[in-house]
Amino acid sequence: MRLHSLQSRVVTLFIVLILAVQLAGFFAIRNAIDSNARAAIREELKISEKIFGHLLEQNKQKLTEGARVLASEFAFREAIATNDTETIVSALDNLGNRFGASFSMLLRLDRTTAASTNNSLTDNTASALLPLFVQAEQSDNGSASSTAIVEGHPYQLVMISVKAPVRIAWVVMAIPIDQKIVADMRELSAMQVSLLTSKSDGNWKPGVSTLNREQVEQLAQIVPRISDKSQLIADLKIGDEDYSARVLKLAQNAELMTVAVLQISVSEAIAPYKKLQRNLLILTVLGVFIASVISVLTTKRITGPMRQLADTAKRLGAGDYTAAITVKRNDEIGDLAQTFATMRDGIANREKEIRRLAYWDTLTNLPNRALFVSMLQDAIKQAQAKEQACFVLMMDLDRFKHVNDVMGHSFGDQLLKQVALRLSNELGQGATKPARLGGDEFAVLLPNSSLKEAQELATRILQSLEKPISIEDQTVDLGAGIGIAGFPDNANDAESLLSRAEVAMYAAKHANSGAVTYMPEIDKTSQQSLSLLSELRTALEQENFRLYVQPKVALDSGKVIAVEALIRWIHPERGFIYPDQFIPFAEQTGFIRQLTRWVLNEAARVCSSWIADGHQLKMSVNLSTRDLMDQDLPNKFADILERHHITPAAFCLEITESAIMDDPVRAQNTLERLHAMGTDLSIDDFGTGYSSLAYLKSLPVDELKIDKSFVLKMEQDIDDTKIVKSTIDLGHNMGLRVVAEGVENKEVMSLLKEMGCDQAQGYYISKPMPSDQFLTWLHIWESAQS
Repeated sequence: MRLHSLQSRVVTLFIVLILAVQLAGFFAIRNAIDSNARAAIREELKISEKIFGHLLEQNKQKLTEGARVLASEFAFREAIATNDTETIVSALDNLGNRFGASFSMLLRLDRTTAASTNNSLTDNTASALLPLFVQAEQSDNGSASSTAIVEGHPYQLVMISVKAPVRIAWVVMAIPIDQKIVADMRELSAMQVSLLTSKSDGNWKPGVSTLNREQVEQLAQIVPRISDKSQLIADLKIGDEDYSARVLKLAQNAELMTVAVLQISVSEAIAPYKKLQRNLLILTVLGVFIASVISVLTTKRITGPMRQLADTAKRLGAGDYTAAITVKRNDEIGDLAQTFATMRDGIANREKEIRRLAYWDTLTNLPNRALFVSMLQDAIKQAQAKEQACFVLMMDLDRFKHVNDVMGHSFGDQLLKQVALRLSNELGQGATKPARLGGDEFAVLLPNSSLKEAQELATRILQSLEKPISIEDQTVDLGAGIGIAGFPDNANDAESLLSRAEVAMYAAKHANSGAVTYMPEIDKTSQQSLSLLSELRTALEQENFRLYVQPKVALDSGKVIAVEALIRWIHPERGFIYPDQFIPFAEQTGFIRQLTRWVLNEAARVCSSWIADGHQLKMSVNLSTRDLMDQDLPNKFADILERHHITPAAFCLEITESAIMDDPVRAQNTLERLHAMGTDLSIDDFGTGYSSLAYLKSLPVDELKIDKSFVLKMEQDIDDTKIVKSTIDLGHNMGLRVVAEGVENKEVMSLLKEMGCDQAQGYYISKPMPSDQFLTWLHIWESAQS
């Protein structure tokens, strides 16, 4: 059984639980036994104290009765009257022997000794009897009793008056508190009893005891002095045993004190319980052993099948789905095994489906890009080994996006299926292997082939696509661009070879030349484009762009009322780069969005500074097609305005007709949201596009800008003049202001003013200038106009 296995953990858990419960019970029982035993001992000591008192009381009663009998005898009184000492002593001796008295005495009324059975008594005896005289004289019946220390030993004393009929003497009888009473107490209560008498130095002197001599001497060393009649000592250790004791004061005079120590052994009291604890411990050990055996057997029934299922899981992880599960049970383990078998079958089926989805195109049932790359890698390895060549053809359909947008995605899917079928039929069942790489891109692998064979196959594919495809009563004409690349001439690995074929394919589509074989010269253009994109990003990060502005003048007043924001690139190595050298590329790659955002932000910053200087000028900024397709543009524009604390009315956003018509629905949605913010909108280069006037009327625009191609030479060309005049009238009829750009001489500006054009912009007024030079120019312009 492994240390960290489930079986060992379950067995350990069982054992730990049993031990925890048993140990908790063991300690709880032990503490309960100890506390209960000590409480019982305290109660027993109280009872024993009463028993000891009863013994002393019995002795007192016995002595009192004997003394009364003697005092009432006529012969004894007559002997007292005749002073017959011998008879008196004989009577006292007989009485003492009968009642167990240690000595007896006859005392005169003057408290002197008339007769005694013990002639060795000293004067100290008289002093010990003095309290007894006082008590007897004050009592009604002329008797008294007490315990006293006589000649250093404790006695029970009884004093009875002798009357004839008046009091003529006192009879005193004494019983020693000695081994007999200690033995009687031991028999009655089964406890240890010891008598101790104090010494002159204050320590205790051992007396009679049920303990042995060594124990009673140790007891005398540890018993404290007491001041009360009775005192409990809860913990008392003599030798190796623990005791609880009560100390009873028996007698005391001016010099000595005698006490009785009643003690019970705690060890003896809990001995039966100790045996019970040992039995419980034995049962615990036996229970742990039995529980260990049972838990081992139980866990084997659980972990055995689970181990088998774990082995099966390892085989499943390795891809082996043939492993048999032989666990047949009617409990939860059996259910788990059955579920495991179901899971195995499900995983096997899903893995087949995943493999199919991972390597096969679900629409055309052709290999997908991942499988095609794997096949190409294998073909390259075989070509390397045999020193042969292999080629790849990559094909992209023409006008497929347009078909998809017009006819819908379902029609597009059917079209792709037909193309895949036509491609497969053209290739046949030979060594050529077609695949769909994604979208409308297809590829063909030609292992162990030549460039001529690849070019011939590309020609056949293009010819097959020239035949119209009919789907759902719709006939579609398709073309394609095919790129050809081969190993080892163009690349040495699959990814590079596909990349070269893709470069050639885009070159074929761009040149509309059908099929193009890869050449390094083609790739240079792509590398230059990548280099330009990287330089644009660097220029934006390093702030190499500058904001230029070109003023717009109101023709009726000659005042500058607006400017158009323009971007210029100051390259650290190539110097000034004109917009037509990078703006078209930025629009093509989508980088135009970053440039537009930069222009908007800079224009807002400059506009805010002009407003602070007291110049309220409307700032015009051009938006591209990609900007209009960005549905988040209004939110971004609002953030810029809020950051620079200016209103949307300070801006006019210019859009070309072609940008609007690329996707009219999305463009109109973006324009309406911008216009709702309070920003003016302008249609730039009006007259050069193919837009519908009815559609333009529905757009939320405020301004028309006549393209400069109609304005530049309108004073010389009557047709341009008519177009400009018609456009101005059209704009005014639509409620729009009209701006003419490309004004380069005074004659054109005067002609535009006569036609009622609202604003003019061009080199005659000013060339584009850095934004930080504009206010200086504005001051000069305003001075010239005044």
